[in-house]
Amino acid sequence: MSLMPPPQILVGVVGKTNVGKSTFFAAATLISVPIENRPFVTIEPNVGIGYVRSKCVHKELGLKNCNPRNSLCIQGERFIPIKLMDVAGLIRGAHKGRGLGNKFLDNLRQADVLLHIVDAAGSTDEEGRPVKPGYRDPMDDIIEIEHEIDEWMFSIISKDWPRLARTLDHLDYSHMIETLAQRLSGLSIRRQHVIYALKSTKLESSKPSTWREEELRAFIVELRKISKPIVIVANKADIPEAEDNIKRLMNKLPGRVIIPVSSLAELLLRRAANRGLIRYLPGDSDFEIINESKLTPAQRKALNIVKSLLKKWSSTGVQQALNAAVFNVLEMIVVYPVEDPNKFTDSKGFILPDAYLIKKGTTARELAYMVHTELGKGFLYAINAKTKQRVGENYILQHNDVIKVVSTIK
Repeated sequence: MSLMPPPQILVGVVGKTNVGKSTFFAAATLISVPIENRPFVTIEPNVGIGYVRSKCVHKELGLKNCNPRNSLCIQGERFIPIKLMDVAGLIRGAHKGRGLGNKFLDNLRQADVLLHIVDAAGSTDEEGRPVKPGYRDPMDDIIEIEHEIDEWMFSIISKDWPRLARTLDHLDYSHMIETLAQRLSGLSIRRQHVIYALKSTKLESSKPSTWREEELRAFIVELRKISKPIVIVANKADIPEAEDNIKRLMNKLPGRVIIPVSSLAELLLRRAANRGLIRYLPGDSDFEIINESKLTPAQRKALNIVKSLLKKWSSTGVQQALNAAVFNVLEMIVVYPVEDPNKFTDSKGFILPDAYLIKKGTTARELAYMVHTELGKGFLYAINAKTKQRVGENYILQHNDVIKVVSTIK
């Protein structure tokens, strides 16, 4: 039985023009190993493949190596692919079509999480034109871009709202949720998102046709927050003016995920690693020069600047932004389905070939359905390959679990 590929995660990359969005995208989709015959090698325009980084379980199991099939394992770190979609630069009025903004925003319909690339140095004005660092308050960009995204969702949902609301009025709560989720599925909005938004706005007991415009807006904003949460990527952290701005953003936006980033530094490191000049893994807090003689004076100077940056921020932040989006905001974990729980292999003898990104709270039976529909239908029990214990269908999977599904279907 062939395994299904794990569900794809789509990360939307958004932001104003000239904030370093393209540099971030280029850095995030470049990795210093060849990727032939890997998932997602055929990409659409403005879509690339990035990776989240997690400690590979083969180290924990005391194995010398593994044979990754749907991911990469480099120096004991598992790099698991995710899709990145780079949306063209947004400006004020984008949701109304200014600068083709509504067309660009429509690309985000299926995104699971958004990375908002912000010029933390304040070196671009509201239209994205270069200005002296410190001129622009990055907080203004955060407010404006999030407003554009909220207004875009409002324009889509509100268009047919009166007629939809009258239909919802005649349904009980459960059917109302199902109907609403189904109608909004094109925006990647699911049942649990609708329930959360209704509770957050205290609208679950009122008839939708009676909602005032401000109530509908509040509901849609909550839907956006839960269905398309935003990680703030405080880019250009290598520019001195950025440091105070980043501290101020963190104080003004408690509870928000804000990652200091230098996309330019990450791109420099990944390119240098590709050329064999340095040893560096995305997300590392340092790098090692392995070909000093091949470095030009300009390259040596640039690498010294990056080394100082790493001492200050502990990383360039690019890998941390991807990891934060998937592991912290989307609350995903990594599990490894196998056929042989003793050797940790698939049916062909490959060790830990597949790493699945799944939502926290996923059960053993739900994993079985992800691996193959027939496995889920015929589910008997699962085996935790680490402990060799049988677990039932309601067992909640933990990060780095290695799981064998036993089914009536062979």
